[in-house]
Amino acid sequence: MGVWDFMCTTDPIHIRPAMLINDPWFYLTAIPAVIIIGISKAGFGSAFGSLAVPLMALTITVPQATAILLPSLLVMDALGLRAYWRQADWTMLQRILPTGLLGILLGWALFNSIQPKVVGGIVGVTAIGFVGLRAWQAQQAKKLGERAPFVAPGWVAWLCSAASGFTSFVAHAGGPPLAIYTLPQKLNPVVFTATMTVFFAVINVSKLVPYATLGLLSLENMATAMVLVFFAPIGNWIGLNIANTIKVALFYRTVTTALFLSGSKLIYDALQ
Repeated sequence: MGVWDFMCTTDPIHIRPAMLINDPWFYLTAIPAVIIIGISKAGFGSAFGSLAVPLMALTITVPQATAILLPSLLVMDALGLRAYWRQADWTMLQRILPTGLLGILLGWALFNSIQPKVVGGIVGVTAIGFVGLRAWQAQQAKKLGERAPFVAPGWVAWLCSAASGFTSFVAHAGGPPLAIYTLPQKLNPVVFTATMTVFFAVINVSKLVPYATLGLLSLENMATAMVLVFFAPIGNWIGLNIANTIKVALFYRTVTTALFLSGSKLIYDALQ
């Protein structure tokens, strides 16, 4: 009997190999997915985050991918809150958090009756449409010399945040719907990232009980998640350094590009 086998049979604290997903292809998609989320959450307000579940879905189902990613998301949220708590726009958060939580409840109620790929496709089309709209608005503003941020009515904030909570629950793809409301506000990059960090920290914590009742927090999923969680600080560290050094114009171009790529990937997956 080897040392590892001995530890596994005598000490229940150790994670046994049988508890883990043992497909090497899974880890080739899951480790980059965790790092991408860390960079996105800490540096770009979750703009890249919706790429993670589709990437992991190459080797496992979407519901299993969402469950396995949740602990890593919670670790990243904790790191992000420590760095950004004071910089968040609390006025905006008071506007979007209640309806974001309402979206979580809706996702919980409909989880077993909807296909995550369909939801992802809708999110993708919305994201691409928003990028097109922003490009047109930028051209018009350039012609007219207008540079003031767009002030959206309250119902836009409520609709986008509710959609964000819903899509975040189903596929951790809450970034694109919320960006439709937040990007036009032209927040400082650090304030933008801080506000999104607080929003998604609350949203992700609120998923714990619903995921448990749906049977997603299984022993295999959580044991695998504990392996991946060690890669979360790597992406978080990279993202923090980017957010504190990137120029405003480059920041918004990068976020918009990330939104376009995320939307394209979600549409592609929905059509398969």
